[in-house]
Amino acid sequence: MIYVKNVPNGERAVRVVAGLMAAALGLLLLGGMGGWLVAAGAAGLVASGLFGFCPACAMVGRKLK
Repeated sequence: MIYVKNVPNGERAVRVVAGLMAAALGLLLLGGMGGWLVAAGAAGLVASGLFGFCPACAMVGRKLK
């Protein structure tokens, strides 16, 4: 996969931490199917933080300086 990173390092760290917290809270507080859906959405947030590429940001033309 060829892509250009469009998420700065500070935001990447925030995305990973927020995604992990959202997944954990979704599974612990909601449980069941709702918790798994929240965790799946949070996995996308974690992935965009780890890879440094956000497809939604790319669609609106966001680029790093």
